Amino acid sequence: MATSRPERAPTYSESLRQRDDAALVALLGRRPDLATPSPSTLLSLAARAMNRTSLERALAGLDELTLHVLESVLVLDSVGSSATAAAVARATGVERARVTAALALLDELALVWSPGTRSAGFRPAPGVAEVLGPHPAGLGPVAAPVAGDGSRPATPPGDLPDDAPPGARAILDALTWGPPVGVAPRADASARRATGWLVEHGYLRATDERHVVLPREVGLALRGGRTHRDVRTAPPVPEVRELPAATIDAESASAGLEAVRLVARLVTHWTEHPPGVLRAGGLGVRDLRRAALALEVDDPTAAAVVELAAAAGLVADDGDDPPTFAPTLAAEDWLDDDLGDRWATLARGWWRSRRTPWLVGSRDEKGALRAALDPELWRPWVPRLRRSVLDVLDLAPGRPLAAADVVAVLRWRTPRAVPPEQAVAGLLREAALLGVTGAGALAPPGRVLLRSDDAASSPGTGPTDPGAAFEAVLPAEVDDLLLQGDLTGIVPGRPSRTLERLVEVAADVESRGAATTVRFTPDSVLRALDRGATADELLAELAAHSRTPVPQPLEYLVRDTARRHGRVRVGTASSYVRAEDPVLLAGIAEDPALRGLGLVLLAPTVLASAAPAGELQEALRARGVPAVVEGPDGRVLVADRAGRRGGPDGVAPPSRGRLAAAGRRGRARTGVVPGSGARVEEPGSGADRSDARFADLVARLRAADSRAAAQPDGRADRVAGERDGSGRGDRTSSGTNGRTGSRGDDLEEGTSDPVAALGLLREAIADGAMVWLEVIGPTGSQDRRRVRPLTLEAGRLRAQDPARDAELTVAVHRIASVAPDAPPAPTPSGPHGKENA
Repeated sequence: MATSRPERAPTYSESLRQRDDAALVALLGRRPDLATPSPSTLLSLAARAMNRTSLERALAGLDELTLHVLESVLVLDSVGSSATAAAVARATGVERARVTAALALLDELALVWSPGTRSAGFRPAPGVAEVLGPHPAGLGPVAAPVAGDGSRPATPPGDLPDDAPPGARAILDALTWGPPVGVAPRADASARRATGWLVEHGYLRATDERHVVLPREVGLALRGGRTHRDVRTAPPVPEVRELPAATIDAESASAGLEAVRLVARLVTHWTEHPPGVLRAGGLGVRDLRRAALALEVDDPTAAAVVELAAAAGLVADDGDDPPTFAPTLAAEDWLDDDLGDRWATLARGWWRSRRTPWLVGSRDEKGALRAALDPELWRPWVPRLRRSVLDVLDLAPGRPLAAADVVAVLRWRTPRAVPPEQAVAGLLREAALLGVTGAGALAPPGRVLLRSDDAASSPGTGPTDPGAAFEAVLPAEVDDLLLQGDLTGIVPGRPSRTLERLVEVAADVESRGAATTVRFTPDSVLRALDRGATADELLAELAAHSRTPVPQPLEYLVRDTARRHGRVRVGTASSYVRAEDPVLLAGIAEDPALRGLGLVLLAPTVLASAAPAGELQEALRARGVPAVVEGPDGRVLVADRAGRRGGPDGVAPPSRGRLAAAGRRGRARTGVVPGSGARVEEPGSGADRSDARFADLVARLRAADSRAAAQPDGRADRVAGERDGSGRGDRTSSGTNGRTGSRGDDLEEGTSDPVAALGLLREAIADGAMVWLEVIGPTGSQDRRRVRPLTLEAGRLRAQDPARDAELTVAVHRIASVAPDAPPAPTPSGPHGKENA
């Protein structure tokens, strides 16, 4: 009589396939690396979910509570206990509601799974034990099974008997809460006797001559069934004195105003004196110090301002030959924007930036000094860490947190991915410089920047606009300038835009604070006259902002400087015309056909021109003037030396460097530091697009699964024949080349897909199950063996072959297929114990 094959125990891959589409989309949203590149089958997706790299990424995002719950599930499952929500709550000492929420998150991430209903308990995903390490929750390895029957030894009681030698309790206490590995004493005879007694009675297990380990079951018993001593259910936010909101707003406004002023001053300074670009990229140390002197700040602050301006797209490599850092076209418009818009531009650039200004001045692995605007000075994780830091500050509104306090909270949030304190401190300094924080606490503009859906949102959107939030904390503008007789002036508050421009151009700032003190000097007045103002216009503008008449000393200073201004003039000329006949030169200067040469009569016998010498000579000869070209010494040059060789009209041909610079001008003046790798994120609902893409991927995987299930074949009999030893499976069907088959998601018949095969092997290692392994030998022959996989690491599988009573190690690339082994089917027996027909 034919018998039916017993049902196999459910596997992790099968549980993943049984999830509905919404759960699969949620899984891909939580772990997007599983969808890149797109898997071909659901089994391939499950195999990726068991991959060590993917598991590392998933675990890196777990907080301390969720990670402890996962460790508790792993420990309980390893000792044969059912990891239900109630059992995990008892093991961790956490209330059941929090444990249930953590288990739901782990289940959504496919880090745990349930063989049946959730009431039956959870199991860790295959590969999790390997990633968590050999001592999860500080507990040792599981006790080795007894040879022969495969059962584990009985767990000793938690209380030691009366005949235990002295020192035994102290040894167990030292190993109970981890680490569970100890060094066996040699010199102390009493401790050596206690250790030997503990090993003999099963409390400890000797791993070698020098070390002992506390078995996991014994450790749990000594802990009273607890996997963790103390589990924090909330981040450790320190209790710091809360600052008044007015203080935070004032500090934020002051810092933001100063940041805008410094960037504007840098743009103006680099417009007049653009610094060069180092051969390896970046700003030289001397140029950074010049910028610091111009801004009147220290070098680290100057580096932060330079990086902030570059991140906002206001300065960049101009692409010329030689290249320089110069203001971009956007900087010209930025200088004319309102104060709130200017601050918002800086804030958005900082929010998107992947740069690490806090590393400027340090040395890299080769010992080279890191320069500001260095193309290598960027890290992809900076935006994520910046958001995390501001998130922590948002947890403690009104309370200033130090870098160590922020790191402590981030350590609870992601204990497997703790950021370096240097990076956190650097981001806090940048936030304080920009005014995102005030007095160390998150300010309203920073909170709006954090909570906005996209940092690049357009201005004018009310509460979601960082610029509007910054303007809300600013003090009222003043338009008064208190002029005094000692050539000084006082601005009693935040100056208006027109007053700010006047003071910046016509005076030098002596001190800043609640009021700004300025001084008028001959150089400052000369600076205003250089901008095109006249003495009368400058005095009129000063009088318009002063409540009293302009002091006489200041008026004398302005008029005296204006009288001397422009007496000596400097210009640029590319060539000149010299002749002894003033009438001839006057005719050339007035000739309408020569107006395009930019001729200027400097003296009765000298003309200056903006055209090159060769072009000027040809134009004069075309008008009937037989001009010749002379050298600096007044000698006439012969024809082959009149112009630079190789170039038309006496113009030298472009060098190879200038051709390269011309090719770079397409990217010049964009505001992105070359080589930074920074990308400007496009605004929009990226999460919606990702969900739609994941839903489409899940639909395709479902369709592939259905098509595979609908394909009839004869492989089931072959696999079954191999499992029961009848040999029915020795003949392979045509086109299979002796392999298990190509249907990668057929769990019961196995797979030849490499990714899916590795997934089946990891499941077998986690479950201690047997599999059928098809291996390609060195000569190309195929060998099929029934083995129990033990480890899978470094591209090699170590497995136990019970039939040969041996272990084998196989390179992964030699594995042709893997098929799970079903439990033996019950055989109905007749009177003589043989199978009935």
